[in-house]
Amino acid sequence: MESKPQLVWTDYMRYRAALRGFDLVAIEDIVRYSAERYFDTATGRPIVVGHVQDVLVIVPYELIQGQLTPVTIHATTRQQVNFRLKTGRFISG
Repeated sequence: MESKPQLVWTDYMRYRAALRGFDLVAIEDIVRYSAERYFDTATGRPIVVGHVQDVLVIVPYELIQGQLTPVTIHATTRQQVNFRLKTGRFISG
């Protein structure tokens, strides 16, 4: 059985979540289990899209040597996600 990567919360990510009023448990669920995943060609990071409460969010993250580190969290709209897919900023991967 494959083990889950260890989740690492940076001080900055904790700050961003608190600033927006997002629960870290909800963010962890998105990062671990959301099926909507892309690669951001501008930042070179994988991203995951999901909902925290009623807010659509993008969470860029890094996965290095079994450690999953969410970098930040951005509120977004479906229109922004679709535009970034159309322009090639986000690619499926």
